Amino acid sequence: METADFVRTLDREGLLLAAAAEEAGVDAKVPTCPDWQVRDLLRHTGAVHRWAAAFVAQAHTSPRPLSDGPDLDGPELVAWYRDSHRHLVDTLDGASPDVECWTFHPAPNPSPLAFWARRQAHETTVHRFDAESARGGTPTGIAPEFAVDGIDELLRGFHARPRSRVRTEEPRLLRVRASDAGVDTDAVWTVRLSAEPPVTTREESEGDGDADAELAGPAAQLYLALWNRLPVPSVTGDASLAALWREKSAIG
Repeated sequence: METADFVRTLDREGLLLAAAAEEAGVDAKVPTCPDWQVRDLLRHTGAVHRWAAAFVAQAHTSPRPLSDGPDLDGPELVAWYRDSHRHLVDTLDGASPDVECWTFHPAPNPSPLAFWARRQAHETTVHRFDAESARGGTPTGIAPEFAVDGIDELLRGFHARPRSRVRTEEPRLLRVRASDAGVDTDAVWTVRLSAEPPVTTREESEGDGDADAELAGPAAQLYLALWNRLPVPSVTGDASLAALWREKSAIG
């Protein structure tokens, strides 16, 4: 996907998030994040939007702390989220393609601008699903191509970092398969687990070697499952590896 595609997705998903949050109300519980109410979701996501925009707009080349959201509530908080989202979209849309700034995980990206557009599109999509879970009703669909990209970013980006807690005492091999990725082929990843951070490769075919377990399903469902928003559609082999993912994969 191109950077402009990610920015368009971010734009759409943030508008959907705000609409769902407004409809649910800030007091509503967020079933997919049991410790949160909608106000927590808005404060967190809006703060992340402003944090990300600052790296691009001000070309910061080193990490900066993520601030808390504002002491607002009700309609004022929803309006603040809308402003935060619009500021991020406009910043990314107007940025120079060769802007240099800090990024924080190693998933393949052609530029820092592409990194932030991609990261914020996925951040917002997952949290839009959270907002719609608080509102109730049928959630908005996620395109398979975008979901496959999000799985790739999660596995080869977030969980390639030293802080990943998805580890095993003995080497194990986990396969992840998005079954609707293309007309002729699935999207397949091999995740090598050990006492070190996971090492993931995107496979061109069925995968290299027999896996101890496989997590599989349609790309959009699998994407949300790997972010611990839905159950994994299909688990074969050693179910303890699926449990390990569920217990240890949260991004902190």
